[in-house]
Amino acid sequence: MRVFVAGASGAIGMPLVTQLIRQGHDVTGSFRTPGHGERIAALGGQAVRLDLLDKRAVREAILAAQPDAIIHQATALADANFSRNRLVTEGTDVLLDAASAAGVRRFVAQSFASLRYARDGGPAKTETDPLDPAPVKAAQETNAAMAHLDRAVADAGGIALRYGGFYGAPNDGLVGPVRKRQFPIIGDGGGIWSFIHVDDAAAATVLALEHGSAGIYNVVDDEPAAVRDWLPVLAGILGAKPPRRVPAWLARLIGGEGAVMMATQARGASNAKAKREFGWILRYPSWRQGFVAAYGSVASSESNPRPARQG
Repeated sequence: MRVFVAGASGAIGMPLVTQLIRQGHDVTGSFRTPGHGERIAALGGQAVRLDLLDKRAVREAILAAQPDAIIHQATALADANFSRNRLVTEGTDVLLDAASAAGVRRFVAQSFASLRYARDGGPAKTETDPLDPAPVKAAQETNAAMAHLDRAVADAGGIALRYGGFYGAPNDGLVGPVRKRQFPIIGDGGGIWSFIHVDDAAAATVLALEHGSAGIYNVVDDEPAAVRDWLPVLAGILGAKPPRRVPAWLARLIGGEGAVMMATQARGASNAKAKREFGWILRYPSWRQGFVAAYGSVASSESNPRPARQG
């Protein structure tokens, strides 16, 4: 297929472009940050610089590329002055409008599962389980934006992939805080997280494109886990000291209610639907294997620095 990937230079965009091309698809990828187009071109894709909130430019780019399918992965930006939630809501609507104008019927978009499901019941929620009816203040805007994306994509006959927490990207945000002991276990550490390695996320996305039916799918690994279980393991792999423990009342004062919720009340997600319908086999079924693959070399390079040059 001819595939247009919006956000092709991002954390999942790069492995996704790689895997799409490997599967024989012809990829056009959009980017926003100067210099990122070279990354896409180096993988064998066609790069186009694009502001996804510019409705006219997006339509022109889609019409020019003449894709058979669109994959929307542009839901996060480093630019602090740019509203991530606008990109999720307005950007999705703009891409769906362009898809309609170009007669593109295959549409896959990045959503997420982490921290969105109701904070009661079992640890792993399915796509039909209710979302959090009363998210904490810090999550309200983001949850509303993702709910908009889910509805808009599903109503248009597309596929919304609710990813778990990404890891394994070069700019992974977990490494620094865990190594510096800035990521504590709060309270009982009972909040459940679902993870996904970016390579497995990309593989599921390719399968969704090729085989998936319209709807919503959780794209997570097989082992949702409490913070008190996965965080010490990650610290050990990184060669860091064990994470600190902080009472919930103190964390609430310092980090707010959102931090306490994530650490003590969050629920994970089940990947059964995606595995069943896509025929998806994970390279890293658990974060236990994935963390070692992603971070073992980081710890090794830190503990065995290159010797200083002599003379």
